Amino acid sequence: MNAIPGELLVPESRRSIRVRLLLLALLPLGVVLPLMVAGLAVWGGDYFDRLLITKVRADLTVAHGYFERVTEGLGRSVQGLADSERLARELRQAPGRRAAAVAALLAEVKGAEKLDFLSFFDLEQGRAEASAWPVIEQALAGRASTGPEIFSAARLAAISPELAERARTPLLSTANAKPDHRQVEDRGLVIHTAAPVRDAAGRLIGTLVGGVLLNKNLEFIDRLNEIVYPDGVLPFGSVGTATIFLGDVRVATNVRLFEGGRAIGTRVSAAVNQAVLEDGRTWLDRAFVVTDWYVSAYEPLFDSRQRRIGMLYVGYLEGPFAAARQQAFAVVVGVFVLAMAIAGVFAALWARRVFKPIERMHATMHAIEQGDADARVGSVESQDELGVVAAHFDRLLDRLQAQAGSLKRWGEALDAKVAERTAELEQAVADLKAAQSQLVMSEKLAAIGQLTAGVAHEINNPVAVIQGNLDVLRDLLGPAAEPVAPEIRLIHEQVHRIRLIVAKLLQFARPQDYVGYLEPVAPRQLIQDSLVLVGHLLKKGNIAIEQHVDSHRHVLCNRNELQQVLINLLVNAIQAMPEGGVLTLAAEDWDEADMPLGLRLVVADSGPGISNEDRERLFQPFFTAKKADGTGLGLWVSQSLVERYGGRISVDSPPGRGTRFAVWLRCEPLPQERAG
Repeated sequence: MNAIPGELLVPESRRSIRVRLLLLALLPLGVVLPLMVAGLAVWGGDYFDRLLITKVRADLTVAHGYFERVTEGLGRSVQGLADSERLARELRQAPGRRAAAVAALLAEVKGAEKLDFLSFFDLEQGRAEASAWPVIEQALAGRASTGPEIFSAARLAAISPELAERARTPLLSTANAKPDHRQVEDRGLVIHTAAPVRDAAGRLIGTLVGGVLLNKNLEFIDRLNEIVYPDGVLPFGSVGTATIFLGDVRVATNVRLFEGGRAIGTRVSAAVNQAVLEDGRTWLDRAFVVTDWYVSAYEPLFDSRQRRIGMLYVGYLEGPFAAARQQAFAVVVGVFVLAMAIAGVFAALWARRVFKPIERMHATMHAIEQGDADARVGSVESQDELGVVAAHFDRLLDRLQAQAGSLKRWGEALDAKVAERTAELEQAVADLKAAQSQLVMSEKLAAIGQLTAGVAHEINNPVAVIQGNLDVLRDLLGPAAEPVAPEIRLIHEQVHRIRLIVAKLLQFARPQDYVGYLEPVAPRQLIQDSLVLVGHLLKKGNIAIEQHVDSHRHVLCNRNELQQVLINLLVNAIQAMPEGGVLTLAAEDWDEADMPLGLRLVVADSGPGISNEDRERLFQPFFTAKKADGTGLGLWVSQSLVERYGGRISVDSPPGRGTRFAVWLRCEPLPQERAG
């Protein structure tokens, strides 16, 4: 049998169908994957930003709560002293001794409560101060009051020169800040409190006034920052900061300058100033803080007259989170690019294996049409159904050539006899030649029909095998097939197209649809089958097996999926006992309120157990505490499979006493909403 000559190969215009089919297979992938990456980038970035804002909003709530607790605590301390018998006793002393005794008591309480000032005003002094300080005015009216206030430099100096000096802060040049002609901020931001003092008869005799200066109060701001951002609360190496503003000037902060010192004296940006101090809104957004971008939250501080006098700020570095987001996006892009490359190589290789025999058969048919009766497909590399079709095609061509040769020889003999006839037989000879030509055509049509039927039959067999194995593959994988759902769908479409071509030739019926895979599963057989599958792991360690199958109920589910869950738990239990131990398997009835609900499968080991920290993250994807090469997906996938049937997985692991996993399965799975 002769091989196909090079000149009989398929013309370029027709051979391009392979290229077109490859493009048809790969173009959707090339369009969908970039769109998915772009969608993930946009949606993921927006969702990530909203998470950051939600985090900083919660941080501001914590900071606000701490500020209010400090304010209320200061008010309670002063009010408690104002109502104390000790102060009343000192005030009842003789006028000559009372001033010194009250001063000594106030100095002692001031130190104990860490106040910056604490004074007693009699009624005359209190009324003189009431017009300037609403908290004193309310105290004279019989109500204790506490709140932030701004003290002038003169007022601070009158209380204590040290307070005036502490409040004095040179203003530092700050990028993006609102212009300000001042060079120094000498006012003080004070938590001011006043409480009424009464005598034994309940008559108002004065007010007790105290306060804490927030300017450069590093102990207060560091404690606030420690509460909002304790060690380890921020991932990716981000740093949290907190600040108290007097107007737009930082008077207490742990934000650092380039030289490492605190940024006291720097000012907030003009945009934040407008939004918070002038418009009275809470700022929740990224902001440039002194030297870097922070995810920031600012809220206004109000004095006793509800005037905006400053701001409370918390925030954390945005850079580490932005870097983590970019890294995650780069990983996703890399995975998508790798998936496209693998899919392209796989499609090209399989297309070559599938189309090469078909192309050779097509080239052979074209050569025969051009008059080369000796053209044959020849041997092909493929030994599958396509190879069988090619061999059958050659046998049919041999038979057709033999029949054509016989007809040709018979015609030649007939022509020789007719040539010897007389002229009267010329018309008969002509009629005979016409009949001969018609007979040859009929034979050719019959042979082509037989060839077409054989080819269609042989093609339909491998198509059925491809379709059947593809359905089995999809059903076995279940939800795990979702990442390659477009590829599976594409193969389905091409198989369907082949079936349509065969159907047009022979009018075959469309195959029936797949009808499902749920079945009743017995616990005993399931456990035995699973032990067989992990037998090679059990042989490696000194592990004893205990079985307690106390339930004879069946659960309706997919046997392979349930076996996957059980094997995953068995492998985890075996790995938890590298030095040997006891592996316990149990099947128990699951009843609630005397009603049978389903079945409980238990897998327990005698290993060291699981820490509380790891147990909280046990069912998270990609978390593993066993070994570096683990994927961390086993328990997460198992939980997803069980939850699909309305069940759950629970874990009990007392420290040092092993781990006990329980799989709760219903006899009948709950109906699930499926995405369209």
